[in-house]
Amino acid sequence: MNRELIVRSSSDAVDFALLKDGKLTELHKEEDNNDFSVGDIFLAKVRKPVTGLNAAFVNVGYEKDAFLHYHDLGPQLSTMLKFIKQVSSGRLREYSLKNFPTEKDIDKHGVITDVIKANQSLLVQIVKEPISTKGPRISSELSLAGRYLVMVPFSNRVSVSQKISSKEEKDRLKRLVKSIKPKGFGVIIRTVAEDKKVAELDKDLENLLAKWSAMCKKLNKARTPSKVLVELNRASSILRDVFNDSYTGIHVDNETLYNQIKDYVLEIAPAKESIVKLYKSSVPIFEKFGIERQIKTSFGRTASMSKGAYLIIEHTEALHVIDVNSGNRSNKAKNQEDTALEVNLLAATEIARQLRLRDMGGIIVVDFIDMVKAPHRRKLFDHLRDEMKDDRAKHKILPPSKFGLIQITRQRVRPEVNIKTTEENPNGSGQEVEAPIVLIDKINADLQKLLKGPKAGDGIILNIHPFIAAYITKGFPSIRSKWYMEHKKWIKVQPRDAYTYLEYRFKNKDGKTIY
Repeated sequence: MNRELIVRSSSDAVDFALLKDGKLTELHKEEDNNDFSVGDIFLAKVRKPVTGLNAAFVNVGYEKDAFLHYHDLGPQLSTMLKFIKQVSSGRLREYSLKNFPTEKDIDKHGVITDVIKANQSLLVQIVKEPISTKGPRISSELSLAGRYLVMVPFSNRVSVSQKISSKEEKDRLKRLVKSIKPKGFGVIIRTVAEDKKVAELDKDLENLLAKWSAMCKKLNKARTPSKVLVELNRASSILRDVFNDSYTGIHVDNETLYNQIKDYVLEIAPAKESIVKLYKSSVPIFEKFGIERQIKTSFGRTASMSKGAYLIIEHTEALHVIDVNSGNRSNKAKNQEDTALEVNLLAATEIARQLRLRDMGGIIVVDFIDMVKAPHRRKLFDHLRDEMKDDRAKHKILPPSKFGLIQITRQRVRPEVNIKTTEENPNGSGQEVEAPIVLIDKINADLQKLLKGPKAGDGIILNIHPFIAAYITKGFPSIRSKWYMEHKKWIKVQPRDAYTYLEYRFKNKDGKTIY
């Protein structure tokens, strides 16, 4: 399996596309004006605790106050507040926490007004970026993420990722980390730490301690609110979270970014440094790797799958609804039940991709095609879980209901990726039409269905707008020539001045519309 990261730079943003065997699976954008990224740590000021919500509104410098719930304060809040007070006043210059006295943990069922007051300063971390009309969601239980470990200040607990299945490996990692862990810091061992040596874990821990010390040095002179620790840039954070030995290429079209990424890969995986390549072609990088076309075909209301099946994706304020349709597909399945299973398995794979691609969060309800047999429903559920194993967002999938519905909850920490796929009609009507780049894909799909069906004869004529007709017939090999080589049938292309830009019809030699 080939995995590639394609990085496109522009004047105000950087786009990251993750490809799995050439298919787009994730799309991220890092904008210059995003000052509230997940993982950033702020020295903030409590604006107002609200007893009714058992939460506080906190000023982090955003236009809307951030939301801090009591359960996100962290049990060691009292210790942290004492630490901030001493560091900010300059009385404490030792940041290791080795000899720092700990306070009693706060009551896990307590009331917010008992532990924090208005105008109080505290360290908070962005856990959910501003979405729609809401400000950021924050936590005062801080964590600093590294390549293999996550360091948690004011704690002593060591835990291991549940995705590491071997008990022996879990015990080994716990034993190693406990031997190198500094006092006053807890550690979460990440999945990628599996089979790693103590030297690699120790180096990661040292980097995190250096980051913690650098942040603490800023507290002495920092005003509230101010950012005291910046999460890695998006390129490095993506590499930190998803990079593994299966990656075969990282292509970057900007020299500065190329050098940054190369240095980071050299640090985390020196043997893979050679896969980082600077892209220099005059053809735009997203076009060269087929990403632009995939964006246009993947982000609309309808998402096509193979053999005519497709998804309808609708969004409401409360949830997302996905409807699975078999289309007018013809296949070799013996009966309706087998057809439903085949389409549903295909849809489950595409849905797992769409959730990651669009970064859809909250409640997602999927209306699969009804299946009578319980083993088929079980197979679909297991297949969907397997397909979503690579999803880094926390999620939960419920088994199919009696109505064939599957409910998914998926963590949402950033605004959903929303790309406009329609364009203004060139006829000047002001209406929005489907992007022309999608048109050839639709014609290809319709032609395949037509040639497999009973209406396929020898004299198929495609009636289409003159601009599209020229695009299909010009050049070598032309699109029409490719059709001939694939289907061994010559398709006559007939320009029609009366047709709108995206209109087309398949006709037989008698002029009768057949598709």
